[in-house]
Amino acid sequence: MGAERARLPAGLWLVAAMAALAGCRVAAQPTGEPTDYKAMREAMVDRLVRARYVKNERVIEALREVRREAFVPPELRDQAYEDTPLPIGFGQTISAPSIVAMMTELLEPKPEDVMLEIGTGSGYQAAVLARLVKHVYTIEILPELARTAAARLKRLGFNNVSVRCGDGYKGWPEHAPFDGIIVTCAPTDIPQALVEQLKEGGRMVIPVGELWNQELYVLRKEKGRVVKRAVLPVIFVPMVPGREDQPAEDIQVPETPGGQQTGEPKGE
Repeated sequence: MGAERARLPAGLWLVAAMAALAGCRVAAQPTGEPTDYKAMREAMVDRLVRARYVKNERVIEALREVRREAFVPPELRDQAYEDTPLPIGFGQTISAPSIVAMMTELLEPKPEDVMLEIGTGSGYQAAVLARLVKHVYTIEILPELARTAAARLKRLGFNNVSVRCGDGYKGWPEHAPFDGIIVTCAPTDIPQALVEQLKEGGRMVIPVGELWNQELYVLRKEKGRVVKRAVLPVIFVPMVPGREDQPAEDIQVPETPGGQQTGEPKGE
């Protein structure tokens, strides 16, 4: 079926597409001064609002609350509030704040919702959603990222997020149907399993297509049919299917005494 393209402010689609580009890296700029992450976060959100990436007040408040510097490597924390993707290891990136804001708002999250995320990465998108909904189930195919994200989310107090290491193409059927599904990597086609796990009336936000030829879509399930709306061109890392011999693993983070882990950002 055909897809209707959403109308965006002039030039916004190009900015957003470049912001989603994986592998961008800018050299860290040490200042020798204590970093005021809270002020940087406030300034970032103000820029996103002025640029019309986000209007929903609940989403804006979640972006003000979640500490993006806690989800990037230590050497890149001074860049945490620039509107750019940053590498998190294993060839993956944390999406630019503008993309996170836009995709979160497109989901139209409600406090009673249960959401599924495909592509946990560092856990930042899941953390933002966790401020907005009842529970977030998130799947990451790379074991190292899944375990690190699960531990980080628990340390930071996001107790309404469950992390699975597994194949995102299969979704998480045990907890379906979901009020919303957000996919932060790009399949060439919309996975049927995810469509089946979307609740009636639910929304899916997903990039689709080959690299350099991707489109961000919003899907809505209405009376068993899927209504698809094109939003803008984007560039995301490809969605990789799992191996048949790689069973899904729900990550359990043991309780550990001693509080904050070494290297975690402290204070604001």
